Amino acid sequence: MLKELHAANKVLLEFQRLIEEKTCNPWKGNLRTGVDLGTANIVLAVVDSHNRPIAGASCPSTVVKDGIVVDYLGAIRAVRQLKEELESRLGTALTHAAAAIPPGVNPGSVRAIGNVVESSDFILTGIVDEPTAAADALGIESGAVVDVGGGTTGISIIEQGKVVFSGDEPTGGTHMTLVLSGAFSLDIAEAEQLKKDGAKESEVFDAVKPVVEKMAAIVKGYVSKRPVESVYVVGGACSFRQFENVFEKYLGIPVVKPAAPLLVTPLGIAMNCKFD
Repeated sequence: MLKELHAANKVLLEFQRLIEEKTCNPWKGNLRTGVDLGTANIVLAVVDSHNRPIAGASCPSTVVKDGIVVDYLGAIRAVRQLKEELESRLGTALTHAAAAIPPGVNPGSVRAIGNVVESSDFILTGIVDEPTAAADALGIESGAVVDVGGGTTGISIIEQGKVVFSGDEPTGGTHMTLVLSGAFSLDIAEAEQLKKDGAKESEVFDAVKPVVEKMAAIVKGYVSKRPVESVYVVGGACSFRQFENVFEKYLGIPVVKPAAPLLVTPLGIAMNCKFD
């Protein structure tokens, strides 16, 4: 487990560097893109045929809620802008892309997300569920992957490298923001900024800890029926330093948080872009 995680962390930190420095790596052959339409962020990840990160870009998002596109034109506009930014950086066109959804999203929402990708001048190669994409990025052969998104907590259980179960519940980072809004008498935008303020993390986590415990309870309900030896948590809402400790205490099994947890799923989506 530690060997695989070390390799995945190295790739994730490299992907994070590419986004932060707005640069790209050299490549040969076809480039594959992953489009992650998240509740809080939209992330585009670009990998080569060997799944090496080549480039990436992100922006804040308000166009998708819990896997449902609530601002179709805004979503297209944001994806196109990120695509153009990456194409300018790479000096080549990005033609093919995969997308992802939380588990349990209705077929209409799946089509809407696919339509956003296609309307952004991509050829859509497929749509994968988010925890499965995360498992691919981490190279997990067994265990549970928990994707804590803005609106939902999704889980996939992996056995012998294959997903044997996926589930999803409506509790995520947005619920943390709502709790902070009420606890500190802030509007939603102010509460969202407070949630991301590393200098106040201890104070913030004390307030949102019940939400994290609710997420852990959701996961416990699933893994009690399909026991696993370890749980991997990903997604922007699990970025708090104490997050995995609360999960581990609640579940009673090892809980692992990889480097750059927000970027795990986007990278996995790009790895699922297959058109050769």
